Amino acid sequence: MSKDNNPDISVVLPAYNEGKNIGHLIIKLKQFLSGMNLNYEIIVIDGRSKDSTQEVARTAGAVVIEQKGKGYGNALKEGFNTAKGEYVLTMDADLSHDCIFIRDLWEKRKSSDLVIASRFVNGGLADMPLSRVVLSGLLNKFFSSVLAIPIKDLSSGFRLYKRSILSQIDLAGTDFNILQEILVRLYSVGWTVREVPFHYKQRREGESKAKLAKFAVSYFKTLRRLWALRNSTESADYDERAFNSRIPLQRYWQRKRYKVIMGFLDTRESILDVGCGTSKIIQNLSNAIALDVSFSKLRYLKKTNKFLANASVMNLPFMDESFSTVICSEVIEYIEKKDVIFEELKRVLKKGGVLIIGTPDYSKVTWRMVGGIYNLVLGGAYGDKYNCVSQYTYDELSGKLKSLGFNISEAKYIYNSELIVKAVKQ
Repeated sequence: MSKDNNPDISVVLPAYNEGKNIGHLIIKLKQFLSGMNLNYEIIVIDGRSKDSTQEVARTAGAVVIEQKGKGYGNALKEGFNTAKGEYVLTMDADLSHDCIFIRDLWEKRKSSDLVIASRFVNGGLADMPLSRVVLSGLLNKFFSSVLAIPIKDLSSGFRLYKRSILSQIDLAGTDFNILQEILVRLYSVGWTVREVPFHYKQRREGESKAKLAKFAVSYFKTLRRLWALRNSTESADYDERAFNSRIPLQRYWQRKRYKVIMGFLDTRESILDVGCGTSKIIQNLSNAIALDVSFSKLRYLKKTNKFLANASVMNLPFMDESFSTVICSEVIEYIEKKDVIFEELKRVLKKGGVLIIGTPDYSKVTWRMVGGIYNLVLGGAYGDKYNCVSQYTYDELSGKLKSLGFNISEAKYIYNSELIVKAVKQ
C-alpha cells in the first residue's frame, strides 16, 4: 500500500457489478505488489454498481471512486486523473487478467512508454470461444492495418503506462474506443509501444460487460477521426510511412525526393537537416544532426538518430560555419518569407559547403494539380499542407540564394512540381 503521495504504481480498476470478483482481485494484487516491494495504490472506479462492489472493494483496502460519467472510457479517464503513481496499470476487475503477469509488464517498463499485455503476438493466448477469438483477431488486424499501427492487440485493457505521458494527450472516447484512441494518440506523438505475450483467461464470476459487438461499434465511431490523425503531417511517423505508402503517387514522390537529395550530398560528414521530420533521409544519416520544431518527431527519431535538436530555422543553435552540408526540404513554404531564414542557413554553413533546399514551385500548374489530387485521395487529412504560407518560384528562390553569395550548381524537379536546389556557398 502507498505510504506517501508518490507510489511506484497506481492500479486502476474500472468496475461494474463485480462484487463477486473485486475482493479476490484486490487481495491478490496487494499480495503480489507487496511481494515485488512496490509502493502502490489500488483505485476502483465504480460505474454505480447495483451489487456490493463498492463495499467489498473498500473492505479489501482499495480507494473507491463513484464514476461520474458513463462508459468504460470515462472510467479510465477518471482513474488516470486520480492516480499518483509513476506508472499506471489498468486491469479488468473480473479476474481475467492474472496478477502474476504484472511482473512481465513491470520488467519491460524501461524499454517502452506503454507496455501492452497482448493476446495476439507470438506466445499470446486467449481462453475464449473460437468465434470470439477469430472475430476479435480480425477486428484488431483491420484497425491495425487501416491506422498503420504496428500493434496486434489494440483492444487489450491490460496495460502499463508511464503516467507522465497520459497528461500530454486529449482523449475524447467514452467507451471501449478509448483503448484504441489512447494507443493511436500516444504512438502518433512519438511515444513507444511494446507488446508482451499474455494468456487471457475467462472471468471467474458474472457476465462480461465487454461484448465484441460493443467493441466494434465504439471502434468504428472513432475510426475516421483517428485515420485523419494518422494521415496528418502532425503524426510523428508521417514521413516514414509516406515512404512506404499504399498510394502510388505518394510513395513515388517520397522516394524520388529521397533519391534526389541523397544524390546531391557530396559528403556524409557534418550534416544538418533543418525541419527533418521523420524522413528516410535523416534516418539514413545517423551521424547528421536532426533539427525540428516538433518534439514528437524528434522523440520518434530516437530509435535511429543520436543527435537531435529542437529549434527553429529562424534561430539555429549552432556556431558560424559548423556544417559542410545543410538540408532544408519542405520547410520554407510553411514560414512567412523573411531574410533571416536564408541568412541562418548560410551562417551555419562552411565556405564551399552545400545547401540543399526544396520547396514547391508555385509557377508550375502541375503543382496545384498534384495538391488537389492528394487532398481528394486522402479526404483533407493533409489539412493545409498544400495551402502554404509562402509560395516560391524557381526565379525567386534562385535569386535569393544568389544575392546571398550562393552558386546554383544543380536544380531538379519532382513531377515538374517540387523544386530541389543544390547551392554552394562562395
